Amino acid sequence: MPHEFPFDPLSKLKKTEELQGLIVAAQRESKIVVLANGCFDLIHVGHVRYLESARAQGDVLVVAINSDASVHSLKGMGRPLQSDAERAEILGSFECVDYTIIFGAPTVDGLLLQLRPDIQAKGTDYARETVPERETVRAYGGRVAITGDTKDHSSRDMIQNILAKCRS
Repeated sequence: MPHEFPFDPLSKLKKTEELQGLIVAAQRESKIVVLANGCFDLIHVGHVRYLESARAQGDVLVVAINSDASVHSLKGMGRPLQSDAERAEILGSFECVDYTIIFGAPTVDGLLLQLRPDIQAKGTDYARETVPERETVRAYGGRVAITGDTKDHSSRDMIQNILAKCRS
């Protein structure tokens, strides 16, 4: 049974069409919309710092979460550890996150073109020149921001540490 929250974190999970309307309304009010994306499979402090830093770039933070099939394709056997619905619920409980959306493509290019956020935030494992979607963002007039702390944390490393501790 799900935990009782003062609000439902899954209420932040939106479909593309609804999110388009919410973003257009925010931008009409001169609010800066930021989109951050990732797998977020096994949340760690690096994710928190990335999202807090992304939110600091604007007024509204949308987090695009890779679908289960997408995570499996990117990360391999045994992944994801948590379902996309669970990851959306966890991220929806973060105060800095305004909306979440689940996407299944290898990149967020299509979603960026549909939502047209002012800023796409990527983690420090990227440089502006290496962001896969940078040309898409530039094409509609947005910009890319590199946010978060240094890439010292990963779910992969956490999993390896847990397995090592279980073996010892």
